[in-house]
Amino acid sequence: MLDLVQLTFLSLVIGLCVTLLANLGTTIYLHRSLAHKALTLKTPLAFLCRLGLWLSTGIRPRQWVAVHRKHHVFTDQEGDPHSPVLLGWKKVQLMNVALYRRAAKDVGTVARYARDIPQTKIDRLFFDHALLGLGLGLGSLIAIFGLRLGLVSAFVHLNLYLAGSAAVNALAHNFGRRPYANRAGNLQLLALLTAGEGLHNNHHESPASARLSHRWYEIDFGWWVIRILSFVRLAKVRISRTNAV
Repeated sequence: MLDLVQLTFLSLVIGLCVTLLANLGTTIYLHRSLAHKALTLKTPLAFLCRLGLWLSTGIRPRQWVAVHRKHHVFTDQEGDPHSPVLLGWKKVQLMNVALYRRAAKDVGTVARYARDIPQTKIDRLFFDHALLGLGLGLGSLIAIFGLRLGLVSAFVHLNLYLAGSAAVNALAHNFGRRPYANRAGNLQLLALLTAGEGLHNNHHESPASARLSHRWYEIDFGWWVIRILSFVRLAKVRISRTNAV
């Protein structure tokens, strides 16, 4: 039987690991590959990313892509699904899930901005059922680590992932370094927690780049993993910044 200290420590470690994998899937598969076409992944790897995100987040890729593309079209203007300039960063941080769900449920938004990602048979059977995926993911943690540790680890992951995703939309559009002339900011600490997504000023400067780090001192874990995947021929980079310093 684990005592409270052991339970807390192990749940934090497990929750962090699950969140790291979910963040890598989000930034590499959903964001850089699907939304911006900056790279392509081999079909088996893309499927594993999709499966992992279904189990850990319940996200439907075409909805995520549609909401993100709309954000780029209307960045910090009327029509942006989650702009802290329009709504205030505190509201976006606290209500990011609700703002995302409202935009994701808009059939017109998905049809317009994700027409290249059609619904498939496996989507209808499995991946469009978010609660099923989350339930299987939670069940897997409980089966592997036991009831208490599995539940607490899932709770840690849920809060870390949602807080990090919200911070990219809220904090990184209100604070941080702005080497380029856009309203997003670079927050290196947030980038460490979100596999590179906190380098948001860089991203809005070059949305189609697979690399979010533009300077030697900027750390983008997502890009490091992409380089490894490219080396073993599981990914092919289409666009990356060549003038990074």
